[in-house]
Amino acid sequence: MPEQGPRMNGFSLGELCWLFCCPPCPSRIAAKLAFLPPQPTYSMHTDADGATTLHLTERADWQYSQRELDAVEVLSTRSSRGNRVCCMFVRCAPNSRYTLLFSHGNAVDLGQMCSFYIGLGSRINCNVFSYDYSGYGASGGRPSEKNLYADIEAAWQVLRNKYGVAPENIILYGQSIGTVPTVDLASRYECAAVILHSPLMSGLRVAFPDTRKTYCFDAFPRYQHHTVTARTLR
Repeated sequence: MPEQGPRMNGFSLGELCWLFCCPPCPSRIAAKLAFLPPQPTYSMHTDADGATTLHLTERADWQYSQRELDAVEVLSTRSSRGNRVCCMFVRCAPNSRYTLLFSHGNAVDLGQMCSFYIGLGSRINCNVFSYDYSGYGASGGRPSEKNLYADIEAAWQVLRNKYGVAPENIILYGQSIGTVPTVDLASRYECAAVILHSPLMSGLRVAFPDTRKTYCFDAFPRYQHHTVTARTLR
């Protein structure tokens, strides 16, 4: 991202050039507006026995002890589009019926979110399973709308098949840009409930809130048309 300077409609001249000139492709422009992957704040190391451990950088702002960190399970899988998808399972409440499948917001990765997941799961007595989008954290590939849908599908399959969590015990939680894959997944699978935290109308409307039309190059143009059916928690 270019340095800040005089701004027009919230963007500096350098930012506008970066958006529209490198390259001047509408889909790339929308992707640049929609996705803001941070510098990775963690890595995943696999030893000779096949055990995978999480290593955090200082930017992760870890708030707990090594004991809690050692209890965080991490693994990677492959999406249908061939990208490596890094996943994290935080068992905050082993006896809890429900597990959140959490799709985090923009400009963060699993390393920055894991402390939050422990706090959230402990307060609501719920386990938390999350993943990084393509191009975020240690996940491979590059951010795109199609990759976003494939990423959450891969995470869903891990939660269902590896950990054996039944659909009726999975709560889909999407925050900001994470509401997009959450709604897409919820339109295709039954689940316990759906939580949308700060949902967005489309990628272009994030940068230009006064936009009234949906353009052909806008990211997530179908997001607002998905129908979601979810059961009430009992």
